[in-house]
Amino acid sequence: MDRVAQASRAARDLAASPRVETKPDGRVRSIRAAMGDPQAPLDRMLGILDRHALLGDDGLLKPEVMLVSMGDHFDWGKPEDRDRASLDGLALFAWLAHHPCDQVVMLAGNHDLGRVGELAAFDDETFLSAHREGLRAYSPRDPEAERALIRKYPALPTAELAARDFSSFSVAQRELVLEALRAGRLVAAHAHAADTLLLHAGVTIDQVSGDAFAIAATLNDALAAAVRSYDGTPLRIPGFHEPGSAATGEGTGVFYHRPTSEPGRLTPRRFDPRRIPRGLTQVIGHIGDEKCRELMAPWAKGEPADGELRTLVVEEDRVVYEAGIGKGASRIVFTDGGMNRTDPSRYALLDLDRMAPLAFPHQG
Repeated sequence: MDRVAQASRAARDLAASPRVETKPDGRVRSIRAAMGDPQAPLDRMLGILDRHALLGDDGLLKPEVMLVSMGDHFDWGKPEDRDRASLDGLALFAWLAHHPCDQVVMLAGNHDLGRVGELAAFDDETFLSAHREGLRAYSPRDPEAERALIRKYPALPTAELAARDFSSFSVAQRELVLEALRAGRLVAAHAHAADTLLLHAGVTIDQVSGDAFAIAATLNDALAAAVRSYDGTPLRIPGFHEPGSAATGEGTGVFYHRPTSEPGRLTPRRFDPRRIPRGLTQVIGHIGDEKCRELMAPWAKGEPADGELRTLVVEEDRVVYEAGIGKGASRIVFTDGGMNRTDPSRYALLDLDRMAPLAFPHQG
C-alpha cells in the first residue's frame, strides 16, 4: 500500500473513533512547514504532503516533520460533494489531531469556529434541512426565501452560509472541534520566531501589540478563556471574534479578516494592511489569489498565482502584492493556494525556517 493510501486509511479509521493527542514526543524536527487551508478532499491533501516527502510509511507524518495547518479544515466542493466533504473533513481533522502536539499545530479558522459558533445548536437533521432550504434560497438568489430561512433559523446570518460556506457540517465535527479546543490543540496563533506569526487571517495594531510571541499569547489566551466559558451557545471571543446571526449579520473579527486597498470597503471583516505591526511577518491562510487581487487591485503585480505562495510587503505607505516571497520587514505571506481547485503538483507549502517554498525532493 502506498503512503497516501496508508494515511487515508488511517485517517478514516481515526474518524470513527477520534482521539486528540495532547502530549509532545520531544523529537527534533528538521523540517518545519506551513500548509494553507486544507479545504479539499482528504486524499488530495495527503497527496500534496507526500509529494513534498512529508508522509511516513506508517500513515502519519514523518517524525522529523513539524506541520502547521493554517485553519479551515472543513467545507469544500459543490452540493453534490457534501456527504464526501463532511466525512473527509472529519477524517482530515482527526488525522492531524492524532499527531503529537509538538508535531502538528492546528490553527483555528472561521470555518472551524463556525462549528461552535453559528452552528452550535444544530443537530444533523436540522442542519441538513437548513442546508437544503439554503440551496433553494441561494442559487439562484431568492431574497424572500432567504428571509424566510433566517426567520426559521435565526442563528444563520445568510442563506449562503447554510448552502455553501458551512455546507458540510456534522455534529461529529463539532464534537471533535470542541475537544480540540478544550485540549488546546486548536489554537488562534503560533509564533515561529519573535518576528514570525502564524494565524488564520491577519491582525493589525488596532487589535494587538508586541512581538509574535506576545501576540500569539494574547490571541490564544483570549480563545482559551472563551472556550472555558463555552455553554453551548455560539462561541464569542471578545475583541477578536463575533459569530454571525440573523440579528447581527455576518460574523466579524480577526478570523474573518481580509486586507483591502479601498477605504470604502473597510469593515469589521476587512482591514487596511498599512496598519499591520511593523517588523513582523504574518503567515496566513483564509484568502486566495483571486480574492486578493480583487480587494487590492492597485497593489497587485504580476500574473494570477493559484497554488503559489504570495506576499504583501508594506514599506511606509508603499504596498506591493505579488506571487513569491517578497522581501520586507513588514509583510503578510499568503499560504491558501486553493487546494481544492489547484493541480496538486503546483501546490506550494511554506518552509518556515527558510521562509521560502518547501522544496520538492527532486529539487534538492
